[in-house]
Amino acid sequence: MARDPRHDVLFEPIRIGPKTLRNRFWQVPHCNGAGSDRPGFQAMHRGMKAEGGFAAAFTEVCMVAPDSDSMPWVGSKLIDQGDIRNLRMMTDEIHKHGGLAGVELTHGSSFCFNAETRMPNRAPSQVPNEMEGMSSAREMSLKDIRKMQRDHVDAAHRAREAGFDLLTVFCGLATVPNYFLYPWNNKRTDAYGGCFENRARFTVELMHMLRDEIKDCAIGIRFPIDTLDMPFGYGDQGVRAEEDGVKFIALLDDLVDYWDINIGTLNWGEDAGSSRFFESNHEAPYTRHAKRVSKKPVINVGRFTDPDVMVKAINSGQCDIIGMARPSIADPFLPNKIRDGRYEDIRECIGCNVCVSRWEKGGPPIWCTQNTTAGEEYRRGWHPEKFTPTRNPEPAIMVVGAGPAGLECAMVLGKRGYETVQLIDAQPVVGGHLNWVTKLPGFGAWKRVADWRLTQLKLHTNVGMELNNTLSLDDILNYGARHVIFATGSSWDTTGMSAPIHDYIAGADASRPEIVTPDQYMAGGKPVGKRVVVVDHDAYYMGSAVAIDLAQKGHEVVYLTHNESVGPYLRYTLEEQRVHMTLMELGVKLLPMQFALSVEGGKVTSVHKWTAEETETPCDSVLMVTYRKSECAIYDQLQAQPERLKEAGIASIHLIGDAHTPGMIAQATFSGARLAREFDSDDPDTHQSFIRERRLIGATEEDYRLGAPTLSAALGGRAAK
Repeated sequence: MARDPRHDVLFEPIRIGPKTLRNRFWQVPHCNGAGSDRPGFQAMHRGMKAEGGFAAAFTEVCMVAPDSDSMPWVGSKLIDQGDIRNLRMMTDEIHKHGGLAGVELTHGSSFCFNAETRMPNRAPSQVPNEMEGMSSAREMSLKDIRKMQRDHVDAAHRAREAGFDLLTVFCGLATVPNYFLYPWNNKRTDAYGGCFENRARFTVELMHMLRDEIKDCAIGIRFPIDTLDMPFGYGDQGVRAEEDGVKFIALLDDLVDYWDINIGTLNWGEDAGSSRFFESNHEAPYTRHAKRVSKKPVINVGRFTDPDVMVKAINSGQCDIIGMARPSIADPFLPNKIRDGRYEDIRECIGCNVCVSRWEKGGPPIWCTQNTTAGEEYRRGWHPEKFTPTRNPEPAIMVVGAGPAGLECAMVLGKRGYETVQLIDAQPVVGGHLNWVTKLPGFGAWKRVADWRLTQLKLHTNVGMELNNTLSLDDILNYGARHVIFATGSSWDTTGMSAPIHDYIAGADASRPEIVTPDQYMAGGKPVGKRVVVVDHDAYYMGSAVAIDLAQKGHEVVYLTHNESVGPYLRYTLEEQRVHMTLMELGVKLLPMQFALSVEGGKVTSVHKWTAEETETPCDSVLMVTYRKSECAIYDQLQAQPERLKEAGIASIHLIGDAHTPGMIAQATFSGARLAREFDSDDPDTHQSFIRERRLIGATEEDYRLGAPTLSAALGGRAAK
């Protein structure tokens, strides 16, 4: 299929200072858990974006000085020669694929915990740390200001030595430039505080210094043009797009080569907003103001996945370049797929923010629900578009269950060239539990998990599908498959087992008409009464999602949880605030820090986890969100009957996804991909060895390659057949 001519504008080269972008796709800075201490991971993850067609690919926040230590959050550093060498691997990889390499120069000021360096903080004013309130910074003297500016410039020189083409000064979230700019942080009364010009002075001076000393790189600023109203932002204590936002851009426009524009504050859930609450390009009402005053190329972000939306953003004068973080993680090859007219191949971001959650948890390696190779490019040698052909394509493989794990597994097996793969599911459509989860308010985009994989499966004649087919144990034994992979998912517990106390809630048996589980309610249509208590013992989205659904349908809802807030993991996906506010707006009564004890006589009895005070909540129905149990009965039976497997000619059986371990969709898709990519190893159920980037005494580069003796044994270390 040829590219739609309307999309040609996306592939026009664009001049940016002394550099030229080959197209209008720009991977904005985003964290991935690599930093500069895992150079292989960093290089291959960013290099994959360049290979996939992104004209520019950036680091995450990159610390410019020892006292800008972000630990426990993982960022890059450009502090010494070791950092230069490590990040040079990234720039080389990006350049190899024709992209420009970018770095985000950052000093987190009083937000830095300096947990590794133990150095004191520096900030424009001595105000409490916004995240903890337990620490503050030393107010900078004029000498400190010059030193801070010098730190940025020296880091820029190191960046140039490392091979970076694009230098972005980060003036957003929690950084020194915005701490000077925002009255929220800046309480000074000297030449660097008070009026707008004074508050912008630090950044103006810094940009002059960079301009004087750095001649062969494009230099720009990443700037949140609006810090939003309370409770999401700083209100008039920050910047507003039509006021100080455009003033700041106009003031510095002659000193920059580009503007990377977004919105928000340290509460960046309004910037990297999940699809549960935000549509694509939701920042446009604010970011479009930058082009009013800037003569330089402007980058916008906003979870762009649709090329039509991208084109509209450019043609309307909103921006010049399409910035992407999450969509570039979900599909590093998105630009090339649009270029080549392969629209059906685009693996669209679903906006679940699992990638974001990894940074918020302290920065372990990135996960992506859609792209199972994210974070695995270097350590496992995985490529999102390339698959090692199997050396043994003949044995017939049956995959039982067409949820996320089964779909991913069958797809990868098909792409690897197995001649006969049969995907079977009891339901009339693929998707597993996603078929009802995506009917919850705000979860429609999650349907892309199933839709994209189904599209890919239809491209492979070696993968067949049978739907509406409920298999018994005997059916599986008589099917004629050589290998059977169970991806039969999980279901919400019906017995009343309480996740936090590992004991039964008296009377909470979902065989009773007034007790309901999420899948009974959403998929089975089990009716609920007017007054509903949602007992949430999960840490993620389900409890709040069903509570919102019930309230929107007119039920009187009480949300009862042992957690201190609604779904603690939602804090990591940046959804906690919006979810909490939605529940309150809908009139849902919140009962946090409560353990449910019993469901008897039309009421739920609970006890406060700290005070032991009991509460009785009257109700007509109770929706129990306790924990999920794996649906693996047939697998377990077959495991116990090896002689029957032998008689049926079945060489192996395997368990993946929720059927093995209930978890996030990202864990399920990874589970399916991992098994399929390693299926022709000696022991597919055991993860093959992968590269662990850590110091090895006396190591050479060979010690950090897949298959090296230093990687063997613990995980398997067995060669493929």
